[in-house]
Amino acid sequence: MSYLQIKQLNKSYGPTTIFQHIDFSAEEGEFVTLLGPSGCGKSTLLRCMAGLTSVDSGEILLQGQNLVPLSPQQRTIGMVFQSYALFPNMTVEKNVAFGLKMQKLPASQIQQRVMEALELVELTEFAKRYPHQLSGGQSQRVALARSLVTRPRLLLLDEPLSALDARIRRHLREQIRRIQQELKLTTLFVTHDQEEALTMSDRIVLMNRGKIVQNGDAESLYTQPADLFAAGFIGNYNLISAEQAQRLTGQVFSGQVAIRPESIQFCDINAGIPAVILSHSLLGNVIRYRVRTQDVELSVDVLNRSRADLYPNGSQTGLQLALSTLREVA
Repeated sequence: MSYLQIKQLNKSYGPTTIFQHIDFSAEEGEFVTLLGPSGCGKSTLLRCMAGLTSVDSGEILLQGQNLVPLSPQQRTIGMVFQSYALFPNMTVEKNVAFGLKMQKLPASQIQQRVMEALELVELTEFAKRYPHQLSGGQSQRVALARSLVTRPRLLLLDEPLSALDARIRRHLREQIRRIQQELKLTTLFVTHDQEEALTMSDRIVLMNRGKIVQNGDAESLYTQPADLFAAGFIGNYNLISAEQAQRLTGQVFSGQVAIRPESIQFCDINAGIPAVILSHSLLGNVIRYRVRTQDVELSVDVLNRSRADLYPNGSQTGLQLALSTLREVA
């Protein structure tokens, strides 16, 4: 039996269905991401697991125990929200210690565990500061320490990085992943950011409109999207019709075809499919070109090696498609 099992979970508010027939599991120590657009039900699902929102039907089994009838306090689950929810009148160490005091642990044990948690998130020197004296990233680490200090059986993270700038977000997600692996802590992470999901997860549960669309590791979701939604949400696929795909490849397709932009290569115009460069965008280490070939517009991603290799707008080139990477999607 899996460490965590979600079985046929359903939630509605009146006539509005939030999610339905949710089934997935997580192994002990696994980092699972719930990924999907805003409004797909992923945050509500996390709140139901924490006991903050009731479910209509279904089971949440943690180590074989059904959590649905239990109060949040009885579930021994840690949760970190997008908003830090720190007590403004308490220092960092007192914020972290709050849950342990509610458990009425001895003062010496509380102090030891608080210092261990602050060391884990690299905030020991900030123990005496107040929330208003912290940056956003530091505040989020305090919130993380407050959840970790209670030694939860399961850690739930509800878009904890979305309010932070890109540099801090990258650093903090590396810290979260390091801590999670170090503690071998089973973790569910909610995000709508595909990059976060792909870089952090052992497994991704992709949701849309209250249902699970695809469930698998990052490589599978990226290279083998289950349907049109998955192809459009994960990565930056070119989605073209069966007729357009046949014009480009000479092969017959029955439905829409997804082509990854990095699986298309530029070549000599006489050695590939003739194309013209329409525009280009700099994405840091990648240049994304927009090209037209045989009345089809495609995105092509090329590593940004040097300025001398840049293809100017309007220039003629050839294209080669890695046919093995093309995927039909419904």
